[in-house]
Amino acid sequence: MTRLSALKLSLILASSWSACAMAQEAPQEPQADQGGDIIVTGTRAVGISAAESAAPVQVLNEEAISHVGQPNLNQVLTQMVPGFTAQTQGTDLSSFSLSARLRGLSPNHTLILVNGKRRHGNAILQVISGAFQGSAAPSIDVIPPDAISRVEVLQEGAAAVYGTDAIAGVLNFILKDNDEGGTFKVTGGQYYDSEGELFSASGNVGFKLGEDGFFNLTLFHRRQDYTTVGQGQVLVTQQNGALQSNAPAQWSNLAGDTLAGINGGQPKTNLNVAFYNFGYDFGGVELYSFGDYSRREGWAKQGYRHPKRICYETNAAGAVINDGGNVTNTAYNPNVCYGNTGVVGMVPLQHVIENEYSFTIGARGEFGGGWNYDVSGTYGSQKDDIWTEASAHREIWRESSAAAIRGIGTANSPDSAYDGGFKLAQTTLTTDIRKEFDAGWATPITLAFGGEYRKDEYEIIAGDSISTYKTGVQSFPGYKASDAGEFQRSSKAGYINLIAKPVDGWSVDLAGRYEDYTDFGDTLIGKITTRYDFSDAFAIRGTASTGFRAPTLQEQKYSTINVGPTSAVAQLPAGSPAAALLGFDSLKPEKSKNFSAGFVVRPVPKLAITVDGYLIKIKDRITGTAARNAVLNGVVQAGGAEILGALNAAGIVLDSALFTNGTIGVQSFTNGIDTRTWGIDFSASYPVALDFGSLNLSLTANYNKTKITNNKLGYPIFNAASESNIERANPDYKIVANALFKSGRFGLNLRETFYGKTSVLVRPAFNARTASGGLPSGGFLIADGAGGSNQLYFNGVAKAAAITDLEVNYDFTDNVTFSLGANNLFNKKPEIPKLLEDVAVAAGVSPYQNGSGSYSASYGHSAYSTSGGYYYARIDFKF
Repeated sequence: MTRLSALKLSLILASSWSACAMAQEAPQEPQADQGGDIIVTGTRAVGISAAESAAPVQVLNEEAISHVGQPNLNQVLTQMVPGFTAQTQGTDLSSFSLSARLRGLSPNHTLILVNGKRRHGNAILQVISGAFQGSAAPSIDVIPPDAISRVEVLQEGAAAVYGTDAIAGVLNFILKDNDEGGTFKVTGGQYYDSEGELFSASGNVGFKLGEDGFFNLTLFHRRQDYTTVGQGQVLVTQQNGALQSNAPAQWSNLAGDTLAGINGGQPKTNLNVAFYNFGYDFGGVELYSFGDYSRREGWAKQGYRHPKRICYETNAAGAVINDGGNVTNTAYNPNVCYGNTGVVGMVPLQHVIENEYSFTIGARGEFGGGWNYDVSGTYGSQKDDIWTEASAHREIWRESSAAAIRGIGTANSPDSAYDGGFKLAQTTLTTDIRKEFDAGWATPITLAFGGEYRKDEYEIIAGDSISTYKTGVQSFPGYKASDAGEFQRSSKAGYINLIAKPVDGWSVDLAGRYEDYTDFGDTLIGKITTRYDFSDAFAIRGTASTGFRAPTLQEQKYSTINVGPTSAVAQLPAGSPAAALLGFDSLKPEKSKNFSAGFVVRPVPKLAITVDGYLIKIKDRITGTAARNAVLNGVVQAGGAEILGALNAAGIVLDSALFTNGTIGVQSFTNGIDTRTWGIDFSASYPVALDFGSLNLSLTANYNKTKITNNKLGYPIFNAASESNIERANPDYKIVANALFKSGRFGLNLRETFYGKTSVLVRPAFNARTASGGLPSGGFLIADGAGGSNQLYFNGVAKAAAITDLEVNYDFTDNVTFSLGANNLFNKKPEIPKLLEDVAVAAGVSPYQNGSGSYSASYGHSAYSTSGGYYYARIDFKF
C-alpha cells in the first residue's frame, strides 16, 4: 500500500458501508450478560466480584478494550493498566517478541493465562542486554483483542495458587462465549511521519450448538509496515549530510539524505490468527475446548553495512592490501566489491516466519455430594525459522574474488542464508477439585485442591552451511551444530486452598503448593490473604506469600557465538562444562517474598477507591551478564587465559586475526542479583449520569521502585550499566486518567497517561576527554571495568511526559459505528541523546553520549514509543 492508503481505505469503507447500513437499519441486539464484574482470577471461590476481592484485581471489559486504536493487546494493557509497561523497541529477534512487564519486574515474572489455563512461552529468548533481557514470556500480541470478553489483572504474587512465573502478578484473558451474533471491524492507521502503516481486519461470530452448546470463532489479520529511527550514518556522513573527511571519494553518492530512513525501528510484519472457544453441557458435565493457530511473517532492517565492509583492495597477485573492514582514505577499486555496489553498502534483512498453535480440552462438572471438578489438558507450540536476506558473505566474496583476480573461477557471494531457528512446546495436564462445606460460619468454607503435570521442550535448530561458515552472511550468523540441540524437562505439582468467612465481613484465603522439577528439584510455597469489611463503605485487605520462578529452558540452554568482522562473543549455557570453568553454575529457581496491604473505600455512592501497597523481594534473580572479554582490541585482558580455555572447552574455533586486532568475549545467564521492589497501586472510578448522556470517569496509578540489594557477580560481570537497566529503566510512576462520554449516537473517549522519567547509564563510542584532559560535560567515572578500571558514563534520560489519547465515534445505525482517533495526539517522543559538544570528535566517530551510530535517534528505553503519534480510523459492524 502507498502512504495513507490504510487510513484512506477505512474512511472509504466508512462512507460507503455506513450509507448502505443507514438505508437498511436493523434493530440493536441485546448485549449478552457477562456476569458484571464477577472474577475468576486470584481466588478459587465462586461468585466473587472485583470490588469484594481480598486481592487487587483490575478488570478490563470488552468496551474498554474496544477504545484502544491499535489492534494489539500489548497496547490495550499499556494504555489501561498503570503497572504494565510494554517494550517499545526490540533488537534483532526481540523485535518479533516484544515483551511487557508488571511492576517493573521481568516479563518472566508475570503469568499469562487464557480462560484460566497456562499459556505457553516464547521460543525467542531476548539475549541483548537491557531491561527486558532474558525474556521468554508468551507473546500476547498474537491474541486478537476481538476474541476477548475481558481481561483480569491480578496485581500481586500468586505462585502458591498458579505455580511458577506468578511473582509480579497474573494476566487472565477470558475468551468470548457468545452463541449468536458477531462483529466485524476494519482498522487503518499510521504514525504521524507516515511510517508504520497498519491495516487490520477482524471478525468474531458465535454459533449455538444444539440446546446447550456454543462455538465462538475469531479471525484476525494485521499487517504493519516498517518504522525507522534516526537519520544517516555517523561512519559515512556528518550531521549536515556532507561526507566524513575520512570517507573515500567514491562514496560521494552517499552524501545528503541518501541514507535517510535506512535505520530499522519496528519490523514489517504480517500476522494471521484463528482463535476459537467451545463449550457443551451434556447435563451435569460440560465439555470445553479453546485454542488458536497463528502465522507471523516479518522482516527487520539490520544495521547498515558501509561499502568497505565487503569490499577491499588487492594487488595484481590477488593479495589483500586494504582490508574492507576499515574506513580509510586509501583509494580502492569499487569493482572489487560485492555486486559492484561498493559505493552503496547494504541494509540486510532478518526474515522470520513464526508458526504458533495451542489447544486445550477439558471437562468440568459435579459428582456426588457437591464435589466440583475441572480436568484439562493443554498443548502449545511455537516455531521460529530465521533467514538473513539482502546481505552478503564477506569471507566467501573475499576468497572467491581473490581467486578470480588470479584467473581462477568467478567472484561471487550468496545474498541470503538460513540461520536456523527455535522450537518450543509445552504440555500441561491439570486437575482441580472444589467443594463447599457448611461449618456454621458466615458462609460455607471452600476447600480446593488439585495437581498439575507439565512437560517443557525446547530446540535450537542449526543453520545451513553458508550461515555457519566463518562469520556467516552479514548481520546475523547462523546457529552452529555445537549450538543446536533438543532439551526437555517435566514437573509435578500439588496444591491445597482453603477459603473461609468466619464472620460477616471477614474472609481468609490460605494456599500451599508443592512443585518438583526434574532439572532443579522441589520447592514448597504458601500464601495467606485476608480482608475485613468494617462497613459497606470501608474495607482493608492484605496478603503475605512466598513464591518462586523456575528458570526457563531458553535461559538454561541457549548457546551461540555472535561473530562480527572484528569480534566474537560466545553465549555459554549456564552450568555447561565451559561455563562452569568461569564460575557460571547451573541456574536455580528464583525465590520471592510478597507482602501487600491496602484498603477499599466508597465515600459516596458509585465512587469506589482502592489503594494497595506492596513489597516484593526476589533472591537469586536470574539475569544476563555483561560481556566478559578475554581480548579487547587485540590486547589480552586480565583473566583472558581462563576465558580462552573455556571457549576451547566448548569447541569454539576463533579466527586468529581476532587475537591481534579484535575482541573476544563470553556472557551467560546466572542467578546474579537479589532485588527489592516496592510500590503503590491506586484506582478510582465514578459514573456520572447527565441529562444529555453519561460520563464514566476513572483514575488509576502506580508508583514503583526497584533496588538491587546484592550484586553477587560484581563489576565488571554485572556492571553499572547493567544495574541501571534493573533499577532505572522503568518509570517510577504511571498515572492513567480516562473519561468516556456518550450522548445518543455520539461517543468520545479521552485518556491522559503521565509517565515518570526513565534513565540508563550510557557510554560514548570512545574514551572522550576535553582538550585539557578533563571529563566532558555531564560525564562521570565509575570503577566498574576490568581490574577496577574507571569507565566514562552519562545519564541517558527520557523525561517525564503526558501522553494524550483521543477517540471519537458515531453510531450511523445500531449496527454500524465509525471511529477516528489518535494515540499520542501531540506526537511526543523520547529525548535524543546529547551531543559531546565540548569534546573534539574524530571523523566517523559518534558525537553522541551513548555512542549512537545514527543521527537524532531517540532513546529506546522510554516507556512510550520512539515512533511518536499514531492516527487511526476504524469501522465496526454488529450482526
